[in-house]
Amino acid sequence: MANVLTTGAWFSAPTRKPSFFNRLLRVQIEARQRRADRVVEQHLAARGFKLTDDAEGQTGRLLTKPGRQP
Repeated sequence: MANVLTTGAWFSAPTRKPSFFNRLLRVQIEARQRRADRVVEQHLAARGFKLTDDAEGQTGRLLTKPGRQP
């Protein structure tokens, strides 16, 4: 009983399942984030894993390049 009172379970609203489009959008965002993480990791690996100001600028330009695949 104390656990229910301290966690506020009685006062929380029931959660609804996200819509199909919300789930699809979340999957797309997560996939793009994983791809961006891979691109940054590969870029740093090619330069010896040193995150200097120059490497950070190059990585930013690499991620914002107009012809980049999403």
